Amino acid sequence: MLPRGQTTEGNLSSVVAFVLLGFSDLPPNIQGFLFGIFFLIYMSILIGNGLIIIITRVDSVLQTPMYFFIANFSSLEICYVSVTLPRILVNLWTQDRSISWLGCATQMCFFLMLGATECFLLAVMAYDRYVAICNPLHYPLIMNHKMCAQLAAGAWLSGIPVQIGQTCQVFSLPFCGSNQINHFFCDIPPLIKLACGDTSLNEMCVFVVAILFVMIPFLFILGSYVKIISTILKLSSARGRSKAFSTCSSHIIVVLLFFGSATITYLRPKSIHSARTDKMLSLFYTIVTPMFNPLIYSLRNKDVITALKKLLFKKTV
Repeated sequence: MLPRGQTTEGNLSSVVAFVLLGFSDLPPNIQGFLFGIFFLIYMSILIGNGLIIIITRVDSVLQTPMYFFIANFSSLEICYVSVTLPRILVNLWTQDRSISWLGCATQMCFFLMLGATECFLLAVMAYDRYVAICNPLHYPLIMNHKMCAQLAAGAWLSGIPVQIGQTCQVFSLPFCGSNQINHFFCDIPPLIKLACGDTSLNEMCVFVVAILFVMIPFLFILGSYVKIISTILKLSSARGRSKAFSTCSSHIIVVLLFFGSATITYLRPKSIHSARTDKMLSLFYTIVTPMFNPLIYSLRNKDVITALKKLLFKKTV
């Protein structure tokens, strides 16, 4: 008898649905505890990032290029986490871990597209800080509304065609063995492990796309911050140096959290891939970064704290 989600054609079986194993190896009481934790995290991500979007729209002090990109980043984090976390919650609550072939492909496609957007948007935010600190006199002229809109649109749209192509390539592989994905969402490494036949071309494409969408933006960010730090150290005023560093530190923390875990996941050799390690790393860039984003950008930013107090005060009056 074939496992659920498989059909037979001749002597071959093909997968028409997958099973996301996720946290199925844990006791039921631990899974119930995880459901509660993940639900609270999801609510905090929606509320925290939602508040950042609102205050950057309603507070005139925050209507600058830097906060425009932060609002875009918060919108992205809400979309990004909503691709994976609701499905995790459903699986933990219902214990029904099946996902259709089309559902899996759709989830992976949106996950990859939004991941590419995050890489590009973090690079755009680094460029904004570079212009603001290294070329302050021309900052209003360079980072005008039109340029900001174009940079944001480019970050959101640039990865779409490539990631759609990569999704189609992965799901064109024959899945004729197990249909159990040892992960809590549909991602490339665990899916390639299930494929039959030679997957070397797919693995090479994953590596090339990771270089283009992860390493190149990261190197651009690194280069920007080398110039930024060099400029800051030349400032004569200690207060000026402190202020300049404070506007960049939040972005650096987010960059390290996201790019660090994503780089290890997609650029390390297949021979040292581990399902447990992949799950832990995925939690960082799919859940931890979106959760800490509002805290990082608010607790370390006086303008955001002031705007948040004004918003909450108005709500209570």
